[in-house]
Amino acid sequence: MTAKQRSKIEEQTIALAGVIQAAKLVDQVSKTGSYPLEFLEPSINSLFNFEAERVEEVYGGVAGVKLGLHNMVSLLSNRETEQHREVVRYLFNLLYLEQQFRADANMMAVVRSRLEHTSFRAEHFSTHVNDLCGSVSGIYQDTLSKLKFRIKVSGSAQHLQNTQNADMIRALLLAGIRSAFLWRQLGGRRWKLLFQRKALLRCAQQLSRDLSLV
Repeated sequence: MTAKQRSKIEEQTIALAGVIQAAKLVDQVSKTGSYPLEFLEPSINSLFNFEAERVEEVYGGVAGVKLGLHNMVSLLSNRETEQHREVVRYLFNLLYLEQQFRADANMMAVVRSRLEHTSFRAEHFSTHVNDLCGSVSGIYQDTLSKLKFRIKVSGSAQHLQNTQNADMIRALLLAGIRSAFLWRQLGGRRWKLLFQRKALLRCAQQLSRDLSLV
């Protein structure tokens, strides 16, 4: 059966959900040290899907960004505003940092090369997602953390000082940049978050409903 051809707004919604999911996971890990593995893995693995033909394939299917879609609905509905304050900050920081990253062709090439090398190792050796986060964290530290703008992560000192958590947060930030890059490739722009808010909300709601029917 031929896969359904998605509309441009659906594609943008899925990619934006990828950014929001990364932001939500950063917030959760930094505050609680915990994370839902079923969403952590699609977010991290999205870094290694270089030639996906459809946007949802980047995340292993739309279900891979279910957490992002759920939070996107809450954000665009203005629900639980205080609870999502840090997630919104991370979202806009990721969109801004992606612009700086995209302007540096050399850095982009380095990141792509090192991700491909990490992907090759992961394919040929049994690699747990935590090990992947360690490798990706090093890539982030050597590249994006050198840019003038840095994303300040707030949370519990206990959890932020844990090496595994710190690696996971950096890996998720890079995953968020990857989704932001994809979102922009698909025509996403910051001003559209305001002027297409209702359309994005309806789309996120419909995609979430479709998942509940599967």
